Amino acid sequence: MGLDGRSLVTVDDLSNAEIEGLFSLADEMSNLMTEQSDVCRGKIMASLFFEPSTRTRLSFEAAMHRLGGRVITAVDIGATSLAKGESIADMARVVGSYADIIVIRHPWEGAAKVVADYAGVPVINAGDGGHEHPTQTLLDLYTLVKERGTIKGLKIGLWGDLKYGRTVHSLAYALARFGATILFHPAPGLEIPEHVARKLTREYKGELKKSDAMNHAAKQGLFAVDAIYVTPTSPHQLAMMPDISFEVELEKGVDALYITRAQKERATTTEGQASDKAYPVVDRRMLKGKEFRETLVMHPLPRVDELAYDMDSDRRSKYFKQAALGVPVRMALISLLLGSKTLDVRQDSETFIRKANYPRYDRGYGVRCGNEKCVTVNEGKYIKPEFEIVSSQPLTLRCIYCDHEVFPKYVASSEWHDGTIERKRYHSANSHWARRIKPENLIVFESESEAQCYGFKPSKYAGG
Repeated sequence: MGLDGRSLVTVDDLSNAEIEGLFSLADEMSNLMTEQSDVCRGKIMASLFFEPSTRTRLSFEAAMHRLGGRVITAVDIGATSLAKGESIADMARVVGSYADIIVIRHPWEGAAKVVADYAGVPVINAGDGGHEHPTQTLLDLYTLVKERGTIKGLKIGLWGDLKYGRTVHSLAYALARFGATILFHPAPGLEIPEHVARKLTREYKGELKKSDAMNHAAKQGLFAVDAIYVTPTSPHQLAMMPDISFEVELEKGVDALYITRAQKERATTTEGQASDKAYPVVDRRMLKGKEFRETLVMHPLPRVDELAYDMDSDRRSKYFKQAALGVPVRMALISLLLGSKTLDVRQDSETFIRKANYPRYDRGYGVRCGNEKCVTVNEGKYIKPEFEIVSSQPLTLRCIYCDHEVFPKYVASSEWHDGTIERKRYHSANSHWARRIKPENLIVFESESEAQCYGFKPSKYAGG
């Protein structure tokens, strides 16, 4: 089985089994690093980094060089034709004709998907705004496996900027898939986005629970958390227990603490000022509690003030090891996407997990993504908004580019119910019609005036 020709835009582009197979290949390459120089000989990787990067960019380029390939690079939008108004799609077509594989980092959420759609070669997302960073998640998971042997059953704390931290979003999805329990400790005002929280419960079938007992835990000196995602495979079944069980679980220890800096480049001025005042700091004093005795301390780097330097010599700290493991992980990924290596994976029900298959809404009108950083908003001349219909109660559409959700106010049917123009009616999205209309016939509108512009008249259900 191979990944030849595929792209990695989100962490869900790889099944659990494929991730495990990739880790096996990374082990093999890491043990025989000097013997990999012919794996991708003759291949060219385009390294397009339109946001600042040190570790990700250099580890990708080091990985390609160690595989025997070559690298061409662009690191500043101002020095490319994008600054002249060239579309991302046109850039992707051109660069795809120069290189065999593309690695891209871009400030717009969903930009990597656009490149993957148009380039004609495999594309790897090295971070698209505040959306995802799937290869960072691969090396994070790899670190956990190397240190703990498994991910299933671990309790992992996510700490800091959970709103804009793209590494956190990808990692949360992957941890849920592999059966970990997730403890959320956000900086004030930087909680996990609602659309990320809903995806965790909707896609991976666990339960996200908040509790007053968590505040009590903080008063007792335990690890204070905002919410806990409980995997459905948890042997403790926390979701079915009284709130006090959260305290019991926290007293048993935290397996790993994943710390992130404040993503000020994506936050509003108000959010940045708020986080400056009360951003949580991890140091040896904070980790002296018994629940942290064996806790791995992880960080995607760079750090600012949220992780004290006194942790560098602590045996629990693994963040520099994380960064080093990025090279063999990315070597394995590049070689698999280029078809230079193949995987031997088992595809049973536990390890073979793929994206949920939701019906699409792609009429190109009636609804737009409300995320101002989405690529569909910034490249709207040629990118048609497209959504997954992830729920009918309430009606919820999820942007296929950035994962943000929209909640249309009105619905109609392309069948017009009995096929006559007189029955061309629109209804409230809260009415029973939102559930009765087939997805392929669904039309949505953000306002009554928009529905009326398309020739629809209000039904008796338009009010709710």
